[in-house]
Amino acid sequence: MKQQLNFISSLHTATKREYLPRMNDNKVEAMTIAKKYGFDYWDGDRRYGYGGYKYIPGRWKPVAEKLIQQYHLPPKAKILDVGCGKAYLLFELQKLLPDAEVTGFDLSSYAINNAKEEVKPFLFVHRAEDKLPYHDQEFDLVLSINTLHNLPLYDVNKALQEIERVGKNKYLVVESYRNEQELFNLQCWALTAESFFTPQEWVWLLQTCGYSGDYEFIYFQ
Repeated sequence: MKQQLNFISSLHTATKREYLPRMNDNKVEAMTIAKKYGFDYWDGDRRYGYGGYKYIPGRWKPVAEKLIQQYHLPPKAKILDVGCGKAYLLFELQKLLPDAEVTGFDLSSYAINNAKEEVKPFLFVHRAEDKLPYHDQEFDLVLSINTLHNLPLYDVNKALQEIERVGKNKYLVVESYRNEQELFNLQCWALTAESFFTPQEWVWLLQTCGYSGDYEFIYFQ
């Protein structure tokens, strides 16, 4: 693999979270609803997910700028977002590279239907663990942010192999923990995660699956 980066952690830590109330708020029911990835998860009550995942102008622009710089993306770069959600990051990349070919997919039809209108024509519904309809190394950059930890281990392997296959450069972000407190916080907060690993375990897994790209971990401190 290449290196551990630090592009979105500041966005993650900017959100205030109350961990224990989340665990005590009928969390089993909340998890069941969240894993449908519909309105409740994206734009419903906070107990089921984001509590309203809206576009905030400029929020994802610094991340887009860092990606362009890090991977020396050309004006006509081909970029794929695995688990793009409402595709706000792809939208920022498109604004900075108007001649680029941006593509994204998500298993949530609700997210795709409510994505930014400017990039919606380039999005489709698909699961990260399924084979991608693209040639080997077709994309200058494949990115996946906060998606792979929502898969069981055997599907993480499948998704990583496809990301590796279709991307010249790769960048992914997953949830992790470095101590017991962060593990507790993660278990309290996570509604959809299936794979809980330390950074060392994630690195081992990425290497075992043949992933050669960059990576980042976010923590619940």
